[in-house]
Amino acid sequence: MNTNVQINLHAGRGENDRKILQRDQVPRLFQPLTLRSVTVRNRIMVSPMCQYSATDGVANDWHLQHLGSRAVGGAGIVSTEVVHIEPRGRITPHCLGLWNDEQRDALARIVRFVKSQGAAIAIQIGHAGRKASTAQPWKGGKPLSVQEGGWQTIAPSPLPFADGYAVPAEMDLDTIAATLKLFAASTRRAREAGFDIVELHAAHGYLIHEFLSPLSNRRTDRYGGSFENRARLLLEAIDAVRSEWPDDMPLFVRLSSVDWVEGGCDLEGTVRLAQLLKAGGKVDLIDSSSGGVDPRQKIPLFPGYQVPFAAEIRRRAGIATGAVGLINAPDLAEQILATGQADLIIMARAMLNDPYWPLHAAKVLKTKIPWPPQYERGDIF
Repeated sequence: MNTNVQINLHAGRGENDRKILQRDQVPRLFQPLTLRSVTVRNRIMVSPMCQYSATDGVANDWHLQHLGSRAVGGAGIVSTEVVHIEPRGRITPHCLGLWNDEQRDALARIVRFVKSQGAAIAIQIGHAGRKASTAQPWKGGKPLSVQEGGWQTIAPSPLPFADGYAVPAEMDLDTIAATLKLFAASTRRAREAGFDIVELHAAHGYLIHEFLSPLSNRRTDRYGGSFENRARLLLEAIDAVRSEWPDDMPLFVRLSSVDWVEGGCDLEGTVRLAQLLKAGGKVDLIDSSSGGVDPRQKIPLFPGYQVPFAAEIRRRAGIATGAVGLINAPDLAEQILATGQADLIIMARAMLNDPYWPLHAAKVLKTKIPWPPQYERGDIF
């Protein structure tokens, strides 16, 4: 598995990079970004982060404050956690869903508030596949039996994720076709709720990633074996989403750039996949993450550890990318953008720690962005 991309995040900027920074009066982090008909106020996106706090898939006050506070805090894009297309596609019984209109209407309330604060709002749509039917993380995160409220999971092949997980049912062609229709139906509800951006979750060992990775896909039909066959479900899911998502609205895809296990997805294959998505003209940005499909993974964690993946995909596929992974310092975020390694900074843990990170980052980078008028008295530090 080749993950040795030669990009040094910590090296000093070259002369060209210094010229870029001198020429731009506003830091790149706080310049607007236009994707199809949507222009966002800056290059900061709140990453999808599961809250495991819904009832019957319906968003509630917790989700309103979680997403709303980050819009108030100045992010350009605020994304929901992954919203699942059917009950058996949930990671836990407490995850969000979008398989009925009640769920749509609860999300629409959040959409209205986030937009009122000047942010664009994205929705991540997905299916957990063989990693579904587990307890909330703070209750151990273990697989749930049917007696504990769990359910039969599905996957491309009858291979459990790890010890203790049930064997998933192998999806037949009818189940695959029905699943694609569910992706389209959830996308329709996302459109009706007023979202600005859809992100298709094809990473972290969930259903679409399970088809992409040779570690989890042992099929011998047209959805398994060759690279083209393993990519088929993703391409068909993109078509299903686009059948209900307007041509002038952006579509992101989250990919695990590498599996961090020998024999799994590697960066070369992900670049090839991104080139296909670019050529298809339906996807606007690759959210460049990694891992999740195999518990044997060994991930070297450090600030910006996944940025080289975003940079290589952007350079070789010619498609916009979002960089994610322990990016918590404003200077690092600015460097990534100013040196052309990504188009968007996608933040998770830093935003959990500080919902107002963008407001504080602007001060560090010596630029001025508007504070909510209700909070202007706090703009003194």
